[in-house]
Amino acid sequence: MKTHLKTFAFCAALIGFTSCNANNKKQPKLYTEHTVEHEIEKEKNDKEPNKQFIKVALLLDTSNSMDGLIDQAKAQLWDIVNELSYAKCGTNKPNLQIALYEYGNDNLNGDEGYIKQVLAFSDDLDDISKELFSLTTNGGEEYCGQVIQTSLNQLNWGKNPDDLKLIFIAGNEAFTQGKVNYQDATTNANEKDVTVNTIFCGNYRQGISSKWQAGAQLTKGDYMAIEQNTKTVHIASPYDDTILILNKKLNNTYVTYGSKGQRKMEMQAEQDKNAAGYSKANAVSRSVSKSSHLYKNKSWDLVDAEEMDEVVISDLKDDALPAELKGKSTEEIKVYIDTKRKEREDIQNEIQELNAKRKVYISKQKTEGNNGLENAMTNAIKAQAQKKNYTWK
Repeated sequence: MKTHLKTFAFCAALIGFTSCNANNKKQPKLYTEHTVEHEIEKEKNDKEPNKQFIKVALLLDTSNSMDGLIDQAKAQLWDIVNELSYAKCGTNKPNLQIALYEYGNDNLNGDEGYIKQVLAFSDDLDDISKELFSLTTNGGEEYCGQVIQTSLNQLNWGKNPDDLKLIFIAGNEAFTQGKVNYQDATTNANEKDVTVNTIFCGNYRQGISSKWQAGAQLTKGDYMAIEQNTKTVHIASPYDDTILILNKKLNNTYVTYGSKGQRKMEMQAEQDKNAAGYSKANAVSRSVSKSSHLYKNKSWDLVDAEEMDEVVISDLKDDALPAELKGKSTEEIKVYIDTKRKEREDIQNEIQELNAKRKVYISKQKTEGNNGLENAMTNAIKAQAQKKNYTWK
């Protein structure tokens, strides 16, 4: 029995060291009394949806001087999401979860290091947008080591070796402030397989001298410096108007259910409006995000919920259904949902086709300038993803 256990442990260790799609690769059978259970569990896992994640914790300094940084985050969220939607791990498209922290703001609790978890890891892109737009700035103390350590302690990073786990911390004060040493925090990050990337808002050399580069190097992350007050450049394209018309049609394919359905649909419309507040091109970027596999709303939309086995249609009470489905039979509801799903898929495919042309057009219009936070994040993510054999289509 001890020999069998040692064999099992050795095989498990080997599996843990293989990158990208490790959970779906066929492994040699273990000829022990547990073989049957192992095969049953493997069969079950093979039927489950892809469980790989890109996990990004965004730690933003919200002190007085950081208004420009917050503006960049709001204006560039959808371009970042769109870039991540093209990632592949083997034949799989990884899921995305984003967490958000603010730090360095006098309005936050000083006993907790002027740090607040705004949002734990979430795949609800509308929630992420809503919370970004809720951020305001105010002077305070910026404790980089402590906010990194807090995010490591509070967030569910998981143990899947295929997951890409990243922290992006942005600010403009010395990286060494506070009672938690950044070296201790980054040691803990290494233990959790989390890469810390640092974004200094200011002069590149100043960021180095104030230890922002050192903070990234300890986890083999990237150090970047950006000018936070530079306005985001949005490039218009000939495809924008058509994509925005399709976005309105896309919104009509959502079928609310449950107590939060109507509220979440209103939030969807609100985030459309927030994106458009920066520019038409930014609204287009959000529309493209909504056409990708990363935009899922199973908690309030029956189309996503039914597809992702979140609900059983026959179990839904009449008062959980929208007006157009009240009093309908299970079969009638399923037909309605299937119709909306097909309509949505057609619209999403059309948006994706137009966006492919839009990307080519924009690439020809771009100058040597860059979009600050967006470029810093996407370039770092792609570089670090290569280490786990992620690719971009």
